[in-house]
Order: sequence, then C-alpha cells, then structure tokens
Amino acid sequence: MSALDTAALGSVLAASAATALAVMLVAFAVGTARRLHRIVDVAWGLAFAGVAMVSWFLADGHGDDVRRTVVALATVVWGLRLAVHIARRGRGHGEDPRYARMLARARGNPTLYALWKVYLLQGALVWLVSLPVQFAVLLPQPPGATAYLGLAVWAAGLGCEAVGDHQLARFKADPANRGRVMDRGLWSWTRHPNYFGDFLVWWGLYLMACATWQAALLTVISPLVMSGLLVWGSGKRLLEAHMRDRPGYAEYGARTSGFVPWPPRRRTSDAPRP
Repeated sequence: MSALDTAALGSVLAASAATALAVMLVAFAVGTARRLHRIVDVAWGLAFAGVAMVSWFLADGHGDDVRRTVVALATVVWGLRLAVHIARRGRGHGEDPRYARMLARARGNPTLYALWKVYLLQGALVWLVSLPVQFAVLLPQPPGATAYLGLAVWAAGLGCEAVGDHQLARFKADPANRGRVMDRGLWSWTRHPNYFGDFLVWWGLYLMACATWQAALLTVISPLVMSGLLVWGSGKRLLEAHMRDRPGYAEYGARTSGFVPWPPRRRTSDAPRP
C-alpha cells in the first residue's frame, strides 16, 4: 500500500480498537449497575462515533483533509443519530427480551457472560465494521467519483433509516395503533427500512475508502459483515421471528418486500384495510 502510511494505519487501528473497547466497558459498567444490558445498543452507535473521531484526529497530516473530514463526520452523524434514537425508544422500558433470553441460558456467571457475549463481541464488531473509516481517513487521494457516489449512497441510507424510524415512532405513539402492524410510508415498501438504511450507510462509507484497490480489497469485509448482521444475524431474522405470530403480520409479509424497497404487492383480498 505505497499510497498509504502503514505506520499511521497501525496507530489508527490500535487506537480504534482501544476506543471501541473503552466505550463497551463503560456501557458494561452502567448496564450491570442498572441491570439493563439493552444500553449496549446505545453504546453501539456511540462506539462508531468515537472510532471515527479518534481516527480523524490521528490521521491529521496523513490523509486528504476533505476525505478524512467527510468520512469521519458522516460516521459520527450516523452513530449519534442512532444512539439518540435508541435511547429515546428505550426510555421507560425494561430489559430487551433478546438479552433477557440470552442471559437466562448463560452457563456460569451471567455477568461475565454478558461482558463477553454482549459487550466485547459488539466492540469487536464495531472495530471490524468501521475498517473503511479507519482506512479512508488516511488515504492521501482527494475524493473522486467513487467517493462522491459513496457519499450519495450514505445520504440515501441515512435518510431511509431516519424517516423509517420517525414513521414507526409516530405510528406507535398513537394508541389506536396498539397491536397493529405498521404498513404505511416506507414500511409499505420494505419490512425493514431502518435496516436497509444501515445497509446503504455502510456500503456508502466503504465506497469512500475505495481510492485504491488495496484499500477496497482489505475493507470489503466490513460492509459484508454488516450486511450479514442486518439480514441473517441480529437484525431482520430475529425481528421477524419475534413478529411472526402477531395478528396481520403474515399478510403484511406476503405483500411487502423483505429488505430492498419495492412497490407493495396487491392484496389478495378485497377486505377492508385493517
């Protein structure tokens, strides 16, 4: 990687790992004290933001200033928006059922199990998924067509995620919708506009790191891992398993795209809309 300072890269990679670890350890201390491990979902976005800020600072004098700042700022905006949204959504609620079930099955000390399985694992994923950010801030090339395409993909993803979250929050805030399935707005085009938005965000950030073939090759694992998590890991698969038995969800799933937004299929019945 002749166009990239490998010594600076090593420093950024190490500092990013330390940052992700520090955020998750603080979250673990708070979650354990409050007996509420769902706080790790807030720490997830904060850890990405922290990694981006540390990477941006350490890359000063190494990477192109425009690319470095745009990539770091895009990551911070995404991470903070997600953290704030999850914190607001979880206010006043108890433990997330996912973590409750996980810890109920834990062998040995459940607190140590939570540290390893919930916090440290997610810290490692933060470091891995954010590799394009850690590389991009060090690239000396000024942004080109691929970087601007990446910024457009990132913006589309952030908009899809934010609008989907806002629409769902308004839907749930109406008592008349209690027990009903959200099938309006973006949710009529995809069952997971928030997850699809995350998908676009991280492929967009990856494109911003594709100034050299070496960087593109070494960081493609990151959007692939994020895509796997969103579709087959803790995202779409788990949520649909939880929603499967809710009245009306099977009909909703039959007419609505599972991930990529697509016009809804026609209803098979002329019955009035629930």
